[in-house]
Amino acid sequence: MDLHKAIRTIHTDVVSINGDTQETIVATDNIGNEITIDWTQVNSWTDSDQYKYDRANDYPSVKDQLDKIYHEGIDEWKKLIKVTKDKYPKE
Repeated sequence: MDLHKAIRTIHTDVVSINGDTQETIVATDNIGNEITIDWTQVNSWTDSDQYKYDRANDYPSVKDQLDKIYHEGIDEWKKLIKVTKDKYPKE
């Protein structure tokens, strides 16, 4: 999980985050006041774009996709891509 993204989504007044772990992160607002982070919310947060990242990692390379289209046609390519789309559906 991207802690910085989760913190910024939950705590909209945060403008600066220093640190990379729950133990070291300090978040501040626009005048430098430290924000108290709700770690329960942050740790239970899920990224609404996660399916995009999962799909990007699972799709065949562009080279392999183009090769599929060239040798087997668009319909076979669609079948190939549908496997990943079905595996990681939009929320």
